[in-house]
Amino acid sequence: MSADGTTSDLRTYAYVTAAYWADTVTDGAVRVLVLFYFYQLGYSPLQVASLFLFYEIFGVITNLFGGWIAARWGLKSTLVGGLSLQIGALLMLGLAPAAWFVVPYVMVSQAVSGVAKDLTKMSSKSAVKMIVPPGASDVLFKWVAVLTGSKNALKGVGFFLGGLMLSTIGFRPALIILSVFVGAALIMVLVAVHGSLGQGSAKARLTQMFSNTRAVNLLSAARVFLFA
Repeated sequence: MSADGTTSDLRTYAYVTAAYWADTVTDGAVRVLVLFYFYQLGYSPLQVASLFLFYEIFGVITNLFGGWIAARWGLKSTLVGGLSLQIGALLMLGLAPAAWFVVPYVMVSQAVSGVAKDLTKMSSKSAVKMIVPPGASDVLFKWVAVLTGSKNALKGVGFFLGGLMLSTIGFRPALIILSVFVGAALIMVLVAVHGSLGQGSAKARLTQMFSNTRAVNLLSAARVFLFA
């Protein structure tokens, strides 16, 4: 296997990255759609802020347990799960009757979206290490840099897209279109990404979520506060 990665490696990387990009753009668009739509409905600033509370809390939980889930069932399973949950979260709002639009219901939909976003992110970033040839640390660094560095740019694209869609086609049609967009990414992963992206093991234990290095555990604990 070459240091630059095989054609198969590059193809898998492209599929995983495309799925991550699709979810990132969608996640940014949904944030803006929910923020402004429910503000237009007359929700108070505190109510609007509350809509995203579960999004962040469940993001923390997903980051905590996502690695263990991937260790048991493989990264492709968590990537597929993340994309599937994102579709579900979009349809929860896109197809729901207006009478269902109360704060708890929307909070639950955003909790599902938060789990979806972090499962997809964790899966995509971790999968890169699986498909880079052993010893090719320079290739790994470059591929991870592209994947990670694109996040904020695509988030901005999503913010703009969400505002544009809300202004032109409306809240519900926008969510349906976004669900189709993520659905296309899901089909691509199911059809084009072969293998499980890491061998799952039923022997994976929850204690393996923590590093043997104290400094890494402290850094991980500190990152929890970033979600606040």
